Amino acid sequence: MGLRRRDSAVASDAAPTGGAISTSHHLATAAGAAALEAGGNAVDAALAAAATLCVVYPNNVALGGDLVALVRSPDGEIRFLNATGAAPAAQSLAALRETHGDALPLRGIDTVTVPGGICGWNSLHEYGATRPWAAHFEAAIRHAEEGFPNSRSVAAALVDDRGSLERDPGARAVFYPGGEPIAEGAPLVQPALARTLRRIADGGSAEFYEGETAERWIAGLQALGSKITAQDAIDYQAYWAEPLEGEFAGHRVVTGPPNTSGFMLLRALNEVAAGIEDPLGAGAGRLARAFRDANMVRASHLADPRFGGASGSELIGMHAPEFPVSGAPKASGDTVGFAAISDDGWAVSFINSVYWSFGAHILEPETGILFQNRGTSFSLDPASPNAFAPGKRPRHTLMPVLILRGDEVAWVPATMGGAAQPQIHAQLLLRSLAGATPHEATHAPRWMVEEWLGSGTPAVMAEADVPAATLAAIAAAGFAITEVPPYTEDLGHSNLIRVAPDGLAAASDPRSDGSAIIVPAPS
Repeated sequence: MGLRRRDSAVASDAAPTGGAISTSHHLATAAGAAALEAGGNAVDAALAAAATLCVVYPNNVALGGDLVALVRSPDGEIRFLNATGAAPAAQSLAALRETHGDALPLRGIDTVTVPGGICGWNSLHEYGATRPWAAHFEAAIRHAEEGFPNSRSVAAALVDDRGSLERDPGARAVFYPGGEPIAEGAPLVQPALARTLRRIADGGSAEFYEGETAERWIAGLQALGSKITAQDAIDYQAYWAEPLEGEFAGHRVVTGPPNTSGFMLLRALNEVAAGIEDPLGAGAGRLARAFRDANMVRASHLADPRFGGASGSELIGMHAPEFPVSGAPKASGDTVGFAAISDDGWAVSFINSVYWSFGAHILEPETGILFQNRGTSFSLDPASPNAFAPGKRPRHTLMPVLILRGDEVAWVPATMGGAAQPQIHAQLLLRSLAGATPHEATHAPRWMVEEWLGSGTPAVMAEADVPAATLAAIAAAGFAITEVPPYTEDLGHSNLIRVAPDGLAAASDPRSDGSAIIVPAPS
């Protein structure tokens, strides 16, 4: 938990801190690198990048979203931060079933949980930041106030989601000025969001949960029928927890425990270690089955451990159900996962998210805040471990990862991709262990097992340049293959930093609008 303080760091005139940052948008990477150049550490870089991403990548993340992170401190301690949002206290399973039947909608006001991201930023700031709280927001405020050239990803999402997103008055005013979506390269200006960011920079995270900003966004959501109250916001706290850890190929694989999906990566790696040879080639069919089983365990059993959900070790050892739980799998997800490290020993694998593209498709106009739709992941089946309950957190696709050799960081990976996140992480790690550079690992052809709904043939989405032998092995294992073009955004934005004796290497995924920057240590 983190107290909501106005500021807990003193400005530093320190020399630049060597390190690296890789994110899914080049402006966020630049903000993180600037924090390192100003003497900040990896935590400072991550916070500057996160705030900027909430401005420049709104289809993936926003102030109304959630956060999870793995943080490695200079003394070698690794901590997991859970800042996923909780359901409102005044809502009930019975009321949701009366309104929506057997399943929640994919978007809309009842899918919005209390946003956890800003509280998570505060927890990270108090734990390890060296720069002032307000400094984290400098680039974000500038881009919101002055505008920036709209990215390829956001421009495409505005077209794809237009039918629903444009119906929201707040979103229509920001993203469809003059009645048309903002095109790639055209300026995207968000003055209300800039004012909100300034208030949070001045007042700390308390401004978001207890101040004027809280009053505005809560009133705006309540006008649409939300059950979130001022007390829900005041009561919300992120929390630190023990990460989930496994061993693979002589390395420590550290990831997020439930309610996140980190267990899925460890399940798959255990299957590889048990005897899958050439898992990205001739053995890809067996790896695909491992991913399918992990998808089914998540859909049937992943839930908030604070409400009786299974532990990570239980989920790793659990047999997959023969058939998925009816209505449980929801396969989409839009997120930003990014990586940061600094020479003083800090490392961060960080994920901010609104879940589906532009979240709930609700942008509160007074504050400019876009809200996530994480509540859609709750089940409305009373027998489900993931059944809705007041104060409960839904199951999450999010999962940060750190890879270590003993106590030393070897790789800092991060990715988005909804159901594909554990699969992308597995492919990045397998390629990296085989000698691939971060550039080669992030740019390699990719495939993923899609969520199976219980009828028809389980499907794999594969980029057209996936080797024929790999596709043949997957098809022989009983999967239908859907071919998509190379570097398809549906197969996730990954970011990867490698730590080696000869220095750092970093790369950002070509499927995103990202970049990676290495900041040299001062000589």
